[in-house]
Amino acid sequence: MIRKYSTTLHGHRTSFSLEPAFHDELKRIAGERGMPLAALLREIDDARGVDGNLSSALRLFVLEWLKREPTNDPVS
Repeated sequence: MIRKYSTTLHGHRTSFSLEPAFHDELKRIAGERGMPLAALLREIDDARGVDGNLSSALRLFVLEWLKREPTNDPVS
């Protein structure tokens, strides 16, 4: 199920729609980086450019972050 979230970016209220699992990962990533979730959202928003929407940019950020994380699988 997709939920709608609201935040303030550069002094303007905006909203985005995400599955709760993506939102949870964004909060976890922000925590790992020692920054507030709002700061991480602002960073992702600034990097996405004018093409594309914030919700998609957030999902892609999480996907890329998870792809970079080392796995716990043993190397064969």
